[in-house]
Amino acid sequence: MDPGPAGALDLAGVWKAQEADDELRRRFPEDGFDDLDWESITVPAHWQSTPAFAQSQGPLLYRRRFEAPPPEPGERAWLTLDGCCYQGDVWLDSAYVGDTEGYFIPHTFEVTDLLTARREHVLAIEATCTPPGDLTAKRNLTGVLQHWDALDADRNPGGLWRGVRVTSTGPVRIDTFRVVVVEADDDRAIVQVDAWLNAAATHTVVVRTLVDHAADHAPSADGGGSAAGRGDAASLSEEHVLATGANLLTWRIAVEEPHLWWPRALGSQPLYDVAVEIHLAGRCSDRRVRRVGMRRVALRNWVASINGERLFLKGSVYGPTRPDFGASTDAELTADLDRAADAGLDFLRLIAHVAHPRLYDLADERGMLLWQEMPLQWGYARGIREQAVRQATALVDTLGHHPSVFLWCGHNEPFPIAARVGRRPDVEPTRRFLRPGLGVQELPSWNRSVLDRAIRRALERADASRPAIPHSGVLPHPPQLDGTDSHLWFGWFHGRVADLGVLAARLPRLVRFVSEFGAQAVPEELDISAVPWPPDSAGLIALADAGLHVEAADAQLPFTSQTSAGSWAEASRRYQAAVVKHSIETLRRLKYRPTGGFAQYMFHDVQPGISAALLDDERRPKPAWEALRAACRPVIVVADPLPSSIDPGADLHLAVHAVSDLRKPLGNAEVTATLRWRQEHLDWRFGGEIEADSVARVGTARFAAPTVPGPLRLDLTLVADGVTANNSYVGRVVS
Repeated sequence: MDPGPAGALDLAGVWKAQEADDELRRRFPEDGFDDLDWESITVPAHWQSTPAFAQSQGPLLYRRRFEAPPPEPGERAWLTLDGCCYQGDVWLDSAYVGDTEGYFIPHTFEVTDLLTARREHVLAIEATCTPPGDLTAKRNLTGVLQHWDALDADRNPGGLWRGVRVTSTGPVRIDTFRVVVVEADDDRAIVQVDAWLNAAATHTVVVRTLVDHAADHAPSADGGGSAAGRGDAASLSEEHVLATGANLLTWRIAVEEPHLWWPRALGSQPLYDVAVEIHLAGRCSDRRVRRVGMRRVALRNWVASINGERLFLKGSVYGPTRPDFGASTDAELTADLDRAADAGLDFLRLIAHVAHPRLYDLADERGMLLWQEMPLQWGYARGIREQAVRQATALVDTLGHHPSVFLWCGHNEPFPIAARVGRRPDVEPTRRFLRPGLGVQELPSWNRSVLDRAIRRALERADASRPAIPHSGVLPHPPQLDGTDSHLWFGWFHGRVADLGVLAARLPRLVRFVSEFGAQAVPEELDISAVPWPPDSAGLIALADAGLHVEAADAQLPFTSQTSAGSWAEASRRYQAAVVKHSIETLRRLKYRPTGGFAQYMFHDVQPGISAALLDDERRPKPAWEALRAACRPVIVVADPLPSSIDPGADLHLAVHAVSDLRKPLGNAEVTATLRWRQEHLDWRFGGEIEADSVARVGTARFAAPTVPGPLRLDLTLVADGVTANNSYVGRVVS
């Protein structure tokens, strides 16, 4: 966000605040109001971060006194709230300035006359973030921040969580500034700029556009091409006549032979700055800058390509970094992105929220792709469509320049769900999908059919350079029978984890892109030893309050299978790792035929508790984290898993596959498989070439199970061109 040519007055710091009541609402904007006894509060921050308001649901009244010099002749002054969650009413010097709605959207108001009148000022803001009443018909577009089974229901994200500032411009201001790279290849990139210009009167202006390498992210001499002068600056100057008020200008500028931006798995991340200046009578009236990466994105049949290069997308579902996500630091965000890269992930799915702005900058720099969802999850009221469309457009205005954002999504699971911590919905949409006509997804829905389509149209109108989907987790339904991505919780909410492969064989469309799967596990640092085992009704409530899906947990890992809470907790961690391993290996084996990628649920805990996250809220890993890392290596060797229970003498045929994400073929590949039981073993050896970015079936291990009960272990090793991959599976022959 650019302050403008004359700089900015930053109003961050200590403010005064008090919970609202009817009398205070009437009086608190007044100049002479006495706020001496009010609580001190830091801005920016969520109000529950202040001990005095730690339990407050608001509304909260904020006041700040400040001094500012009057604008120079010909200058205009502006007040900007960069982030108010969720709604706000704003007064300056007792005068009502305007209102805000949308927690991630900057809101700006002209205050020229008020700042001209005097030097000492009082800014008063009422911030409202009403807890949802009917969870199936919510009105705040706050997504997982106010309705999620992974966050405390009493947690309120309200407050001035981003900065407040006063800026000045000349007679013409750039109100809305959207920059999107609409085309990019080795020869040319096309950057489109949409700008709403606010003119104080009729003016003739010169709009100057400059695209140049970002000074701190310039490509190396040989990055992206070695031609002399490659990726030199592009500039454009055009004269326009503006009417008084709002004027929309749209233009494009070409950058010849650009250095292309790539995801981390495919190349480097050169960045460019797009600067736009509005010149009037020889002076700069306003200036804005956006940092972009030159790249193009396509998604066909849920197979993604970046700059024409196909990429199997390995990802994880990413929630708010912490409960008070506005306080996220660069170090915290960087560490999460580095962890994702170390695990071999290509993208993070930002589930139903807009993250801290710095996450997007850091993802651009590191080549981590982002699946960006609108902050909508589960059911919403009919009256929010207009607001949702407005915020969808603002989402593109705010984030459209980031090359890391590769997909827009309108709504996560648009179903009437009233779940809180510890419970999945009474009608879990993916639980009944094998019974056509009975599942909630086949029924007409205002959220799915009307709201989500309107949001998708708004996203596509604002940005034609990226794919946009109306919702996540909607299975094929009439009339198109297409659906979007799938949330398939095999091994947890329905069926056994092995059923994922069965489903893929019978209904391959459902595994084109699986954006949720997993199982819950108790973090090692969470002590549940006080729960009697097996848990009684009070124990079940305690486990549910900690976040456990008790019905699913008991179905997949019966409480009676263990003798203590501690041993069950340890078993849950082993089970979670097995589900993650099997699910990822199954989906990678289906690479491009038909699967385009996956997102494991989920990356980290936002708060302490029992969840499907692989990292707890302090980022301490569960065993499933290592299972994720192993399954996401660029080259893996996999086999059909050994059944957990094997009949003596049973004939088994285990297909062995090699999966490579490398951009080069692997010649002279050799795969060895060894089956071990007791003091005996069987060996197989397979050889051949593995093509680049492919899956190869290298052979089949056929054998009769031993007749003596006991454990079996299958070990696999792949060696090719300096690459080594190992894997193993265990089963048991039962009597």
